[in-house]
Amino acid sequence: MDPRRVLTVSARVDAAVSSTDSVEDELELSTVRHRPEGLEQLEAQTRFSRKELQILYRGFKNECPSGVVNEETFKDIYSQFFPQGDASTYAHFLFNAFDTDHNGSVSFEDFVMGLSILLRGTVQEKLIWAFNLYDINKDGYISKEEMLDIMKAIYDMMGKCTYPVLKEETPRQHVEVFFQKMDKNKDGVVTIDEFIDSCQNDENIMRSMHLFENVL
Repeated sequence: MDPRRVLTVSARVDAAVSSTDSVEDELELSTVRHRPEGLEQLEAQTRFSRKELQILYRGFKNECPSGVVNEETFKDIYSQFFPQGDASTYAHFLFNAFDTDHNGSVSFEDFVMGLSILLRGTVQEKLIWAFNLYDINKDGYISKEEMLDIMKAIYDMMGKCTYPVLKEETPRQHVEVFFQKMDKNKDGVVTIDEFIDSCQNDENIMRSMHLFENVL
């Protein structure tokens, strides 16, 4: 269930850790305007080692010298992975999922906490993270329109790469099928329990909703 793009990051981190035994210095806190938490605290809060955190931070700082990334910069970085489509809308939703304190920016802490879940979290933790992604207005429920918004954004980003080319009505058709399966009590919204239960018990739902494949 780990997305390919995030797995690529993980592979690079693992390779760097194994080949860079000399990375022993502390985070260069004085060089950024936003100062991340200490290594010990981040190491305790994530599933990354000290060396992995150092390497991730260096990559993050290269892209975001200020220590935080705003939404426009996030979109620019993310769109590089999907040059064949329009990734801006999906990147907007993804940015909001990483921006856990909803202050309009993603810090290194925000980034590494989310990455830890996506790469090394349990299935339950990953599904909770995905639910938060689909719950656009953060009211604790996923509506059919919210699910459709996410699905459309995914198809805008990936659709031109699919074969055969997907029809315009495909996202809505998929949402109708899977929302009906997830909304077990037929109250018009999907709760986190319904979401997790449906995904864990129906691989077709997880696969067709593109959860944890190549878009996160």
